[in-house]
Amino acid sequence: MLSRLAPRVREMPMHIAAFVDTRLDRRRFGIKRVKEIRGTPWHVLRGNRGFRWYFLGSATSDFGTWAQNSAQVLLAYQLAHSVLTVGLVTFAQFTSPLLLGRGAGVGAYRLGARPTLLGTQFASASTAAALAGLDFARLLNAWVLIAGAIISGLAFTFALPARNITVQRLVSADKLRPAYAMDSVSYNLGRALGPVLTMVLVLLRISFAWAFTANAASFIVFSVILWVVNMHAEEEPERRSKVRDGFRIACSDERIRVLLFMVAAVTIADDPILVLGPALTKQLHVAPQWSGWFIVALGAGTVCGSFRRSKHQPAIRLAATALAALALCMLIFVFAPVIWLSCAAALGAGASCLVANSVTRAVLAEHAGPERSAAVMAVWAVAWAGSKPFASLVDGALGSWIGPQWTGLILALPALAPLLVIVLLPELVVRLGGTPTTECAEYRA
Repeated sequence: MLSRLAPRVREMPMHIAAFVDTRLDRRRFGIKRVKEIRGTPWHVLRGNRGFRWYFLGSATSDFGTWAQNSAQVLLAYQLAHSVLTVGLVTFAQFTSPLLLGRGAGVGAYRLGARPTLLGTQFASASTAAALAGLDFARLLNAWVLIAGAIISGLAFTFALPARNITVQRLVSADKLRPAYAMDSVSYNLGRALGPVLTMVLVLLRISFAWAFTANAASFIVFSVILWVVNMHAEEEPERRSKVRDGFRIACSDERIRVLLFMVAAVTIADDPILVLGPALTKQLHVAPQWSGWFIVALGAGTVCGSFRRSKHQPAIRLAATALAALALCMLIFVFAPVIWLSCAAALGAGASCLVANSVTRAVLAEHAGPERSAAVMAVWAVAWAGSKPFASLVDGALGSWIGPQWTGLILALPALAPLLVIVLLPELVVRLGGTPTTECAEYRA
C-alpha cells in the first residue's frame, strides 16, 4: 500500500511528503536502520578497521597527554602554591590555537593530514622527553613548565584540524557524528585514565618525570599507528575551498555563530575542574593531590556517556540542553561540601560535555557542507581550543581574588545562555534549527 503512494509524494505539501518518505524508508530498510541511527557511537568501530586503529592510537596518545597535563597542574601548584600559576601553565598550552588556529587549518589541508599529524607527534614526543629529562635532573621549574606548555600547544594547534580531516577520511558521511563522538571519547578516555597514572606516582612518591616519559612514548605509538592507517585510507580530494574565509563565513551565517559560541561555552564551563581543582581541595580539607581525581571523574563521565543510546538527531536544542546540564554540574562541583559530591558532579559534567561537543561538531560539519567544511572546522578548532586560554587565565586570576567557588559560578553562566534563549525566544530556535520539514529530512539522511 505504501509503495503505491510513492509516485504521489511529490504532489503533496512538503511537510507531508517528508513524513511519508520517512515511513517508506522505515518499511524499505526495516527497523534495523532506525536502531543503527539511535545506537551508541561505539557502533562506528564495527566494520571499520582503519578507524578502529585510529581510535586506539588517539586514545593512547590522549592517555599520555592527560598524564602529563595532570602532572603539570600538580607540579605548578607545588612549586608556586598559586592558582594563578596553574592558570598560566594552562593558558600557555592553549594560546597557540587562538593565535594560529586559522593558519593551522589551512596548513593541514595543504600539507595533508598524515604529514601534519606525524610531524606534530614527533614534536610533542620530543618536548615531553625533554621535560622528563629536566625533571629527572631536578631542573624543572614553573617557567620551564610554561615554556614546555607553549611548545606542546603549538603542536596541538596543528594536530587538531589534521585529526578532523583524518576522521572525515576514515568514515562515511552517515557515520560522521558517531565518529566525532568517538574522537571525543578518545580524548576523554585519556582524561579519565591518564591522571590515574599521575595519582599512582603521587601515592608511591615517584617522580612526575615518569608521566612525561609515558607521554613521549604514547606519541610514538600514535605515530606508528598513523603511518599504517593512512597507508590504507583514501586520499583526500583536492578542494579549493576558501579556508581563509572561515571567519567571514561565520560572520555571515547566524547558525554557525551560535554553534561556535556553544562550542566555546563547553570549554569555558569545564575549565574549573582542571585549574581550580587544587584550590577546591583546601576548602574540602583534603590534600591538593586529590584534584587529580576530579580530572579522572570528568573523563570517566565522558566515557560512560558514550554508552548511552542516542534517541535524538543532532540539533541546537539538544546541544543547549546538554550545556545547561553541564552548567548545573559545575555549580554542584564548586559548591559541594564534600569531595565525593564534587567527584560525582565532575562525572556528570563529563557526560554533558560529550553530548554538547559531539552535537555541535556534527551540526557544524553538516550545515557547512563539503565546500565550506575546511573553513568552518578550522574556526571550530579556534573556538574549542582558543577559548581555553581565556578561561584558564580568568580561572587563575579570579580564583586568587574572589575564590574558586564564585569563579566557577561565573564561568558556568555562558553555558546556561543557550537554554534561556530557547525558552525566551522560541522563534529564534525555529530560524536557526530549521523547519519541521528540514528536521524530518535530516532524520532520513
